[in-house]
Amino acid sequence: MISTNATIGKKSIIGKNVTIGNYTTIEDDVIIGDHTIIENNVSILNGARIGEHCHIHSGAVLAGLPQDMKYQGEYTTVEIGDRNIIRESVTINKGTNTKKVTRIGHNNMIMANAHIGHDCEIGNHCIIGFGVGMAGEVIVDDFANISGLTGIHQFSKIGEHCIVSGLSKVNKDIPPYIIAAREPLSYAGINLVGLKRRGFTLAKLDELKEIYRIIFQQKRNTSYAISFIENNFKQTIERDKILDFIRQSDRGIIKGYHE
Repeated sequence: MISTNATIGKKSIIGKNVTIGNYTTIEDDVIIGDHTIIENNVSILNGARIGEHCHIHSGAVLAGLPQDMKYQGEYTTVEIGDRNIIRESVTINKGTNTKKVTRIGHNNMIMANAHIGHDCEIGNHCIIGFGVGMAGEVIVDDFANISGLTGIHQFSKIGEHCIVSGLSKVNKDIPPYIIAAREPLSYAGINLVGLKRRGFTLAKLDELKEIYRIIFQQKRNTSYAISFIENNFKQTIERDKILDFIRQSDRGIIKGYHE
C-alpha cells in the first residue's frame, strides 16, 4: 500500500494500513495515523502530525515553513486530527514561536487550493471552501462553513455554526450561529438551515434570532446590547457563548446589515 516511488523518511512513524501514492515525500519528523490515505505527489514535511482515517489528496503540502517574517527556524508543528479530508493542492503551514502549532481538529473538509497559515486553529466538523486564504493566527470554531475564495485577515475569529458566503473579505470577527454575507461583510440572519440540521429546536432558533436582533438592529452601541441581553434574556449556553465571543473580540465583530 506504499508506492515504491514514494520517499519515506527512515525516522517517520507510519501507522497501520496507510496508503501512500506515487512520488509522495514524507520527511523524518512525521507521524501518520492508522488507515490514512495519502495520494500522489503529496509533501508531508518535518513537524507534521496526522491522525487516523484521513484522506490527503494530490499536491497537498503539509507543515511548510510559516510565511511570517518573525519566524526564525524555531521548532514548531502542524497537528491534524482524525477523519479529515484535505483536497488537492491545499497548503497548511506550521506554527511560529507565537503558538508553536497550527492545529486542525477532527472531521473537517478542506477543499482544493485552500491555504491555512501559521498558528491557525480550526475546530471540528468545519468546511473550508476551495481557494480560501487564511492568514496567520485565525481561529475557526466547530461546524463553521467558509465558502470558496474567501480571504481571512490574520487574528480573525469565526464562531461556531457560522456560514461565510463566497468571495468574502473577513477583517472582523464573526459571532456564532449566523450567516455573514454582502460587501462589506455583515450580518445576514442566523444559520437557520444548518442549525435545524444539527438539532436546534424552534424555540432555540427564536432565542438566537431575538438576541441578534438586539445586537445588530438596535440603534445604540454593542455594549448596550450586551448589557440588555444579559439583564433581559434567560441564561442559556448559547446566550453566554454569544456574549463571551463579543466581549473577547479584539478586532470587533461584523456590522448589522442596516449599517
